[in-house]
Formats: sequence, C-alpha cells, structure tokens
Amino acid sequence: MEIAAITEWECCWDRDSIVMGDCPNIGEGDEDLLSSRSRRILEKCCECENFKRDMVRFRDSGHPLAPVFSILHADYRRQKTQIQSLANFLDTKTLEVRFLHELGSVLQSSVDLDEVLSVALTAITAGKGFGMNRAFLLLADKERHVLKGHLAIGPRTAEEAGRTWHEVESGDLDLQGLAQNFRATKLSSERDKFHDILDRLVVPLNDQQHMIVRALDDRRPLLVTDAFHRSDLDIEFARLLGVDTFLVLPLVSRHRRVGVIIADNFITHRAITEQDMHSIETFTFPVAFAIERASLYERVQEEVEKLKLANLRLHDQQEQLVRMEKMALVGRITSSIAHSIRNPLMVIGGFARSIMKSTPGNDPKRGFIESIVTEAQQLEQVLGEILTYSDALFPTCDFWDPNQLVETSLRDIQERVLAQDYTCRLHAGERLPPVYIDFKQTGYCIRNILLSTIDGLQNGIIDISTVLSGDRVEIRIVDHNRVLSEEELEALLTPFTETREMGSGLNMALSRSMLEKQNIPLLVVAPPEGGVTFTITLPTHKEEIP
Repeated sequence: MEIAAITEWECCWDRDSIVMGDCPNIGEGDEDLLSSRSRRILEKCCECENFKRDMVRFRDSGHPLAPVFSILHADYRRQKTQIQSLANFLDTKTLEVRFLHELGSVLQSSVDLDEVLSVALTAITAGKGFGMNRAFLLLADKERHVLKGHLAIGPRTAEEAGRTWHEVESGDLDLQGLAQNFRATKLSSERDKFHDILDRLVVPLNDQQHMIVRALDDRRPLLVTDAFHRSDLDIEFARLLGVDTFLVLPLVSRHRRVGVIIADNFITHRAITEQDMHSIETFTFPVAFAIERASLYERVQEEVEKLKLANLRLHDQQEQLVRMEKMALVGRITSSIAHSIRNPLMVIGGFARSIMKSTPGNDPKRGFIESIVTEAQQLEQVLGEILTYSDALFPTCDFWDPNQLVETSLRDIQERVLAQDYTCRLHAGERLPPVYIDFKQTGYCIRNILLSTIDGLQNGIIDISTVLSGDRVEIRIVDHNRVLSEEELEALLTPFTETREMGSGLNMALSRSMLEKQNIPLLVVAPPEGGVTFTITLPTHKEEIP
C-alpha cells in the first residue's frame, strides 16, 4: 500500500525541493535548506507542528512502519536535546576554563594584596565570572584568633545594581580590566559602603560549633539554605547578611587558615545550585595561596624597611660616636687652653682695673690703662664663649615652659637693651605645651641672637613671639631695622666671618651649632624688602639628640 494514498501530508518533508513560504520554519538565511531535503527534515521538520500532525495521521493509518517511525522520531529528538545540552555544557566549561586560566595567571603573578583581593572578589561577582551579586571576604587575624570582615563587593540596592551592571556591560572589559577598575576607583568606597557589616563580621576561630569555622576546618564549601531557621547558625549572623541562602567558601593554603569568602544573590535572589558551589570551589585554593603569598610579601617588605632603618640608625650612631669622640677631645683641649689663659688674664685685668682706679683722669697713661681693661674684658668674654661651647657638646634636656625660656633670656639682657634704647616686644602664645630642651644652652642661644641683632644699633624694635606650629613650638625673633643681602646673611652664620652690619659671626654660628646638638633647627630669613627673622623650632616630645 502506498503511503501517499493514505493521506495528504501537511509538512513539506515528502518533497525534494520547496520554495520560500512553503515551510513556516524556514526564513531568511536558511535558503540552502529549500533544495536539501535531508537537512530540511533533520533541522526543521522534526520540530515542525505540521510534521507532528503528519506523524499522528501516519500512526493512526495502521501502517506497519508507523510504530518504527514514532520510535525513531522520539529517539532522535531525545538525542538532539542531549547533544544540545552537552554542547551548552561544553561551551560553559570552555568559558569557565578560559576564565580560570585568566584568573590564575593574575593570581600567580601578583604579590600586591589589594590587587589579589580585587581580582578574587571581582571574579565571584562579575557576570563574566561566577555572577554572584555580593561577596564578603573574612581574613584570619592570627593575633586575635578571629575571622574579621576585611572587604566586600557588590550592590546594596536594586537601583545601584542596575547602574553597576549597566556600566559593566557598556565598558566591555575583561576580568583583569574589571579588577583593575575596581581597585583604582571602588576599593575604598566599597570598603566604606559595607563597613557596618564588615565591622560586625567577626567569628572566633576557636568556636568549633560555628558553621563558618567548621567549613574552614573541614576545607569544604557549604551551600547554606534556610539560614534564618538553622540551629547550627547564629541568627544574628544571618540577619547581618540579610539573605536566606549563601555560599561559604573556605580559603586554606598549606594547612593554614587564610580566611573565608561568603557569596550570595542579595539582589536577584537567583537560586544558588550545587553546580555554582563546585564551580567557585575550583578557584578558592589559588586565591588562598595568592592572598597568603601577598600577605607574606607585605610582611617581608615591612621587615626589610625596618632593617634598612635600623641599619641607617646604626650607621648614624657609629658616625655620632666618632663625632662625639672628636668633640670630646676638642672640648678637653679648648677647656684646658681656656683655663690656662684665663688665670693670667684675670690677674692682668684685675691689676689694670686697680691701677685705673688710682690714676687721675688727666693722667696721659690713663688711656693706655683703659685700653688694657677693655681688651682684657673682651678676651674674658671670648674665653667664656669657648668654655660655653665646650659645655655645649653634651646638652642636658628636660621639659620647660617656652614662654618662661624667652622671658628669662630677655631679663638677662635687659640692661644692654635699655642702654642701646632698643624695645623688645614679647607676644607670648597661650596654652603652649612644654618643650624638651636644654634650658641653659637654649637660653644662651636666644640671648646671643638678640645681642647680635642689636649690636651697633640704637633706637630699634624687635618683636619676639611664641606660637604653636603643628606639634612643635616656634620662637620667632623679628628685627625690623636691618637689611641684609644674601652674602651678608651667609657670612652671618659662618664662624669668624666679619659682616658690615652685625660684626663677627662667631656668636651666631656658635648658637646654631649648640641648637643643632639638641636637634633644634634655626632658620634665618632676610627678605629683600628688609628685616631679619630668626625662627627657632623647639620639640614638644622627647627625642634623641643626634
């Protein structure tokens, strides 16, 4: 019996060739199927509704081949579905392998902790990665023996999620590009955004009953469901995350507990499957290893910096010992010479003053005697400075009131200031902290600066102020009368150099040297418009004298 005599077929499977429009499933781009009967049957007819109705008619016709065709058709559709599912699975795995290769290459090459964390969390949340909505990283604090929230990534609202996903789609960046962008623009803001959750994500490592600790000890990921009604999970922990279902991914590297990653779908509420868990599990070990390596590298770098500083400090101390030995020798020599000269000088000066008292004013020899007295006094002053310098090699520091320091220095030179008709105006700062100085030496330096300033001048004004600058106190001495060039300013601070305006630079250079022994900088500024400003910066904390 001929099949064609049984019924009139609705589908076009029985024709060798057709024209566009004969088959409702053939459209633009499928023109090659119009003349290929076998391909048309396999690709289009088996899924066509017309073909299915033809198969029903054929089966109802009682033809002996009808059951065979039905079996073959059903098995073909089943195999086609399986092949399509397998193809989709292979495509997914191919993308996953490429993704893991890209992720692994970044994690293996980076020793920067922020970069590693950015790549890891971006991989979990990016659509091109594992596609979770949020990820929280808890790192093990070995000193406190707790897991502590360190970083989080993801949106907190649906509106924010929409904006973020739109930016990602329009940016068309790969995983590494997304991680770099996250690190450059969002790392700090994401940490701040989730700080209220991160600060409370604290799990004691010795709490063996806590689900997170158990997952870390067992080294197995957990898919937590029905989190709000589980007896083995703290309800406050679930409320803190705000989700009923989440993944717990332990990070363990060579038996060391590095931390835990918690991932969820807070926005989309998409179901998390076992397949999701196993897919993400494959990359937790390289992440744990990379985090541990980056953390170790940071600690090594910190230790290297400490060793460098210690080495520099040791080198400075060795040089300081050499300088101190030289200065001690200089101090002993200058002290010995000064004392040897001082005794006969005092005898000469004493006899000269006695002779001058008994010599009438009209005696022609009185002028010579006065010259001897004056020169003897000047030599005594120079010897006093030399002995003071010898004592200044080893300052004795303590905490003192800076205003008291300035007031005492001004009282000591008050007669000299009044004799030259000078005015010193003190502007004492209020509530200044005590300064750590050698009171005697620092006061001597202030007096030296003031006396050098008024030397050779009459009827001038000096403003002295004490102000707090940062964590230090500044003493500013402003001479409004003098005008110094750059050459004269340099000569002023050079020992035994004569300046037209301020005489010998011994006193100023000696003062600067004494202050430097206490780690106190002296800054001298002489602007072209006139005036000289001396700034002495005093420390308020106990510091080593270099």
